[in-house]
Amino acid sequence: MSAEPGFAARPDADGLRVTLSGSWTLKQASIETAARALAEAAGKAPRVVLDLGGVEAVDTAGAWLIDSCRARINGGGGEAVYEKARPEQAILLKAAQWRASEAPARANAPGLANLLNDIGHTVVAALRDAAAGIGFLGLVIAALARLAAHPGRFRLTSLVYHIESFGLRSLPIIALINFLVGGIVAQQGLFQLKRFGAATFAVDLIGILVLRELAVLLTSIMVAGRSGSAITAELGSMKMREEIDALRVMGLDPIEVLVVPRVLALLICLPLLTFLADMAAIFGGLCVTWAYGGIGPEIFMSRLKDAIAFNTFAVGLIKAPFMALVISVISTLEGLAVEGSAESLGRQVTAAVVKSIFMVIAVDGLFAMFFAAINY
Repeated sequence: MSAEPGFAARPDADGLRVTLSGSWTLKQASIETAARALAEAAGKAPRVVLDLGGVEAVDTAGAWLIDSCRARINGGGGEAVYEKARPEQAILLKAAQWRASEAPARANAPGLANLLNDIGHTVVAALRDAAAGIGFLGLVIAALARLAAHPGRFRLTSLVYHIESFGLRSLPIIALINFLVGGIVAQQGLFQLKRFGAATFAVDLIGILVLRELAVLLTSIMVAGRSGSAITAELGSMKMREEIDALRVMGLDPIEVLVVPRVLALLICLPLLTFLADMAAIFGGLCVTWAYGGIGPEIFMSRLKDAIAFNTFAVGLIKAPFMALVISVISTLEGLAVEGSAESLGRQVTAAVVKSIFMVIAVDGLFAMFFAAINY
């Protein structure tokens, strides 16, 4: 059985010599009591020699307590040194070095200055994110140029896999949501327009609203939440396991191997998903207007043909590639920014989804103003 931790203090020529003995490990219940007694015994001695020759065993807790006594003596104006420490003890004492921790300063009460300061930090962070995104987009374009010059380096298998993952597997939920939203818009349109005897104009409402705005917006938001988060989680996990560093060691460019296939896959899938979302939403509106408003499929299609033109259909499809580019760049950038902890991974996935949805809505608003300005 290990001896209890203890010490013997005797005056020395330069001050005080303290000879430690016993087992300074966490298994000994009196380890903290012995450490406090050691600090008190050292007192105000100008120089204290901590002799570790008689210590039978020491663990991290014991090393930390012994070193806290040394730090307390040094902090009080004295000098404490170790003697006769075995190599393993010296390594443990250095690793478990006692460090003083300061309490964080208490934040001032919220005021106008603090509010303006927070706003300023937020604006600066947003500008930095925008600059980082533009720079990363430049890296992606440069990688695409290199792949165009050397087509043999392009990873077609990865592109096909991501098209299936982002497009084919997203189709059921996107079609269902747009079908339901088309039905809801039709029901509300019929309910409101019946007051004015203009129930048939619900078809115009469905066609224009779905084709120009709702279908592409809902599809982009769903893709940002589903595929964008998956991209960030995949790249973040690879970053945590140092797989991206391994690619660089093997002489491969992570942008070419990991980012470009995902960006191209979203650029291909989102316009196709938007077209299918258009069809699903219009079909949902047709079903509801037929059931609630008595507008049959022939009348619905005839009215829809008169209400919309090709530009109405093209507006939504024109927006889709730009939204796909925004989602893919933000998701991949946030994935590569993950650090070595699970908390960082969760934070970056959340940031990717929030930023992607925000930018999708912002891009949609910019396009709405642009098309209104050119009367398209």
